[in-house]
Amino acid sequence: MTVHGDGTDGLEAQDEILQVMFWLRGEGLAEDVSIADLARFIGSGDSGLEQGLQRLTRLGLVRGAGADMIRYALTPEGVREGGRRFADEFKDLTKPGHGECGDPECDCRQSGNPADCRHHA
Repeated sequence: MTVHGDGTDGLEAQDEILQVMFWLRGEGLAEDVSIADLARFIGSGDSGLEQGLQRLTRLGLVRGAGADMIRYALTPEGVREGGRRFADEFKDLTKPGHGECGDPECDCRQSGNPADCRHHA
């Protein structure tokens, strides 16, 4: 998707920005991002991304980060919203495989050891 500066797809732009920021944070690749970082993953010009980030900042989902404040990080609410949107978007791809535990609170998810699963004991 391309982020347009005219606001015609503001919600789609917000979704993409939040999802990319959530994914980068979750994978341990970046706690905060620049517009150039986002542009690598979202087919958009800098002005469209900047407008999207400004809108997300006004909504309290993103905040300026770093000494120069030209980087952006998710707020706690942004992490929740980004996670929800990411899960919705990729639900068909992130389902547990056959025999895998789907309970995020299960001991096996915490330890990483399938033998600790309380559902497959």
